[in-house]
Amino acid sequence: MFALEGKGVGSLLAKDSIPVQIQSLSQRNAADQAPPPTKRTPRTAIRLAVPSKGRMAEDTLQLLKDCQLNVYKPNPRQYIASIQQMPGLEVWFQRASDVVRKLIYGDVDLGIVGYDMYAEIAHGDSGLIVLHDSLGFGKCHLGLGIPTTGKWADINSLDELRGMPDWTETNPLRVVTGYHNVARNFFAQQGFEHVLLLSADGALEAAPLMGTADIILDLVSTGVTLRENNLKEIEGGRIIDSQGVLVANKRALREQPGLLAVVHELIERLEAHLKADKFYSVVANMRGSSPEEVAHKILSSEALRGLQGPTISPVYSMGNGGNGASTAAETGFYACVICVPKSRLYKSVKDLRAIGGSGVLVQPMTYIFDEEPERWQKVLSELDIDSADPLLATMDA
Repeated sequence: MFALEGKGVGSLLAKDSIPVQIQSLSQRNAADQAPPPTKRTPRTAIRLAVPSKGRMAEDTLQLLKDCQLNVYKPNPRQYIASIQQMPGLEVWFQRASDVVRKLIYGDVDLGIVGYDMYAEIAHGDSGLIVLHDSLGFGKCHLGLGIPTTGKWADINSLDELRGMPDWTETNPLRVVTGYHNVARNFFAQQGFEHVLLLSADGALEAAPLMGTADIILDLVSTGVTLRENNLKEIEGGRIIDSQGVLVANKRALREQPGLLAVVHELIERLEAHLKADKFYSVVANMRGSSPEEVAHKILSSEALRGLQGPTISPVYSMGNGGNGASTAAETGFYACVICVPKSRLYKSVKDLRAIGGSGVLVQPMTYIFDEEPERWQKVLSELDIDSADPLLATMDA
């Protein structure tokens, strides 16, 4: 048996509760069962939907700003904004769940949303494609939270939870969650036979203590909220890792004029910035008799090799008495530029000093543009687009 109670946790406290509705493991929530329109409404503007509220909204706008894409919304009450650097692109502010729904319906072409919401609402919809799966913000995971005391004290794994004799057709495992599609798939795949899914508004963590549910399935970031409510995670109970993702409507990619060019630029900007955000640009003066000698010193330290190796250039200074510039051969100094991972910055500076470096400058990086992004190539592959496709020709028009 697999059941779904469509009421909030508070309603479960009522003496005369509504009988549960029995559903099969493959059924979707009623709100997501309506088929999308078969015909897209013609329009000229390309639409990008982003979350309208909360931390995800703030982080999305900050990421776009970091990529030199400033979202202009003069009136905070507006639902539509623009990006000066990408004319013809409209930014639509929507609830996170509606970002995905409007992608499915074709009302918007692109969307930025948490992967958890995408997995729940899209529910394997083949009409959508994830263009970028790791935007670097909103990191969390969907996981099970079970009580720490009583009969749960010795339950530390999913196998032990499934093996508890308590769960029967008349006494199913009660799971309160806002992710019914994800939960239904997960418990089915894990071989649970008797599960009752409950809905709730507000804090799910209180439900087990109130006796209105046995366990919860919810987003976990640090785990502090679980521990403060006497709940724990168990082995095998981590269901989905989530962070911000960029999603597109496949049909729109083929039919909406200019959309592929926008996607290409977005992916390039995102990839270049997210890569650059992991590094610092480090410049140091190095003593040496030649560029080759300085390069050899630097390359001898693994922490200083950078992306492809150092850039070495001569340092010029005024000659004695101000009579012209002295060359590097005369001063014995060369400037080297390397990219250093942020996590190894201090060790890299110490290594530079140890081989004669001085005057070390550290600068943040905005972009690191490589060759054509791999994610762009994956998009073309999934859409079955090759280099001769007319769609790509329109990108350069």
